[in-house]
Amino acid sequence: MARRLTTFSKFLIVLLVVAAAFFGIRYLQSSGIADDIVQNDSSNTKSEKKDLPRGVDEDDVINIGVVTWGGYAGGQYFNEGFEASQESRFYKDYGLLVDFKVLDDFEASRNAFRAGEVDLLWQTIDAFPTEVNGLNAVDPVVVWQADWSRGGDAIVVRRGITKVADLKGKKIAVAELTPSHSFLIWLLDASGLTVNDVEIVPQANAIDAAEVFKSQRVDAAVVWSPDDILCTKAVPGSRILESTRSAAYIIADVFMAKREWVENNRETVRNLYEGWMKGAAEINSSPDARRKAAEILSREFTERGTALNVEEADEMIGNVRLVTHGDNKNFFGLNTNYKGVKGEDLYTRMANEYRDLGFIEGRVPAWRQIAYPALVMNSTFTGEEHFPEQGKSFTKVDDDEGKAKEAFATKRVSISFRTGEYKLDENAKYIIDKEFVDIAKAFGNARIRIEGNTDNVGSRSSNVSLSKRRAQSVSDYLVSEHGMDANRFIVIGNGPDKPIDSNSTEDGRAKNRRTDFELVRD
Repeated sequence: MARRLTTFSKFLIVLLVVAAAFFGIRYLQSSGIADDIVQNDSSNTKSEKKDLPRGVDEDDVINIGVVTWGGYAGGQYFNEGFEASQESRFYKDYGLLVDFKVLDDFEASRNAFRAGEVDLLWQTIDAFPTEVNGLNAVDPVVVWQADWSRGGDAIVVRRGITKVADLKGKKIAVAELTPSHSFLIWLLDASGLTVNDVEIVPQANAIDAAEVFKSQRVDAAVVWSPDDILCTKAVPGSRILESTRSAAYIIADVFMAKREWVENNRETVRNLYEGWMKGAAEINSSPDARRKAAEILSREFTERGTALNVEEADEMIGNVRLVTHGDNKNFFGLNTNYKGVKGEDLYTRMANEYRDLGFIEGRVPAWRQIAYPALVMNSTFTGEEHFPEQGKSFTKVDDDEGKAKEAFATKRVSISFRTGEYKLDENAKYIIDKEFVDIAKAFGNARIRIEGNTDNVGSRSSNVSLSKRRAQSVSDYLVSEHGMDANRFIVIGNGPDKPIDSNSTEDGRAKNRRTDFELVRD
């Protein structure tokens, strides 16, 4: 017959079991087996945990919020993917663990930024003035530029619309307060129009704008690539009117962070910037690196539900200019010789534009309050691959070829000259600066045709000659004062041949004495 255990015997057994468990756990922890078990058992939790080196806490990961866009390829390529990993060059070179979170929903991305779920978040400098006040509680600052849109934003139009002036009175689908909206404002201004001259059909995002256009409920829509191509395939006779391929300096993607976080992590953020710039420079200068970047984007976006083959991913990268350290110095105004478009120019102009349209109330912080150039200032790179973009190089065209080129936008500006004279006075220079220089810089990849026009007073031949000399004076000023390529300009003297009003009245003659600035497809 079995004997019952005494109370003391039971106590000894329990004590032995507890001791065995305690020392067994200590052994597993010291040998690292426990960490492996935890990692394997957490395969259904957040993906960033699975590749973290042993002993690294989730709080050590730098989280970057992005959207489905090719302009962040420099950082994603240098990271060897989107997830934090010890295979990343950020980790190998700088000891940084970086995780890219795809947050295509705008509000969700901003909520994540406020809550500290992402440390850096994408932004476009043109739209930043519309939301900076809503983020003032976290004191956001712009730390670096990632890209310029170069074809990623476009306006598609129905049959019969061939130039921007044709949009007057037409219905245009656009996502307000986004880069699409900014692009439209610039494009209309380049043709002497405003949003009041068209009928805006507001949309939640650029994808919805494309769908509205495909349904043929609007005359035009501002969309993102590849929806521009898909729209033209869906609507017979439609076309891409213009894109940021010519409007090359309008949409600038940047990254913002909370000022306090940057101040507390200066060395970390500077290393992050340096690695990102190295990645961008390699992609720009090496076909093999660009191919690898496209493979990374294809794999990562497809895994997250956006089917993208390598060729499409490569095209996505081709629709942007991945900026370098030199470009960032220009963007933040750190290169005193640079005469192109700077971040401050875009930020200030669009703050004024959106305020005039009633989208901004109250004061918008000045550029120097939201820009954080210290990271760029304190970084040093060597090698031509880190130089700034030189801009498009134009070849000279003769008069006949120049006259035949198609213009997509015309801005008429009244520049006063003394009778019989063609030299610009200071007031004329002021008018050119105010009315056209910003447009010329923003549409940096388009040619500019400058056409001088007169009234019919005097002989036609003398007026034609005089009007061309006046147009040439304008071109010479833009070259000497603003550093523009002389070959970019097509100089035409129309004399009295292209009146826009009657020459029988003084008012009409005054309107005919004008200079037309036309943006021309190259």
